Amino acid sequence: MDSRSKSLLAVRPGIKTSRCYENMGDEERFQNETLRPVIKFQNPLLVEMFKNYVNKHKGAFYELSNEKQLHFIENAIQKDIKFRNALKGMVIGQFTVEEYLGYIKNSSALNKRMMNMVIERLKDQVQLLQQEVLVEQ
Repeated sequence: MDSRSKSLLAVRPGIKTSRCYENMGDEERFQNETLRPVIKFQNPLLVEMFKNYVNKHKGAFYELSNEKQLHFIENAIQKDIKFRNALKGMVIGQFTVEEYLGYIKNSSALNKRMMNMVIERLKDQVQLLQQEVLVEQ
């Protein structure tokens, strides 16, 4: 393992609830061993990137009801290809070469898992996004 891989793995947070079993499928194993820690590590950057996205779209997000904010998050990631690709790049850029080689074998299914995890993470933090706006005002 090269020094880049060792460094990347060393900074990733552990996830206590994430388990790997012998009979687990490759996609689920990759999700638990790689995607979850990388997305958790990148969380502050993902949040800032989403706030920037919202501000570039005139901040209308902050005026929406809670339910519509959740829909906005989903829609932004599923429909805005440039935004989605930027998010994917932030996650993939934290892969080791070995992980990347595993990822490209089934990137389509893993991208879907990745984006669903990012959507859920942002949705779980929607209240945090709202609180920051209130503090700034």
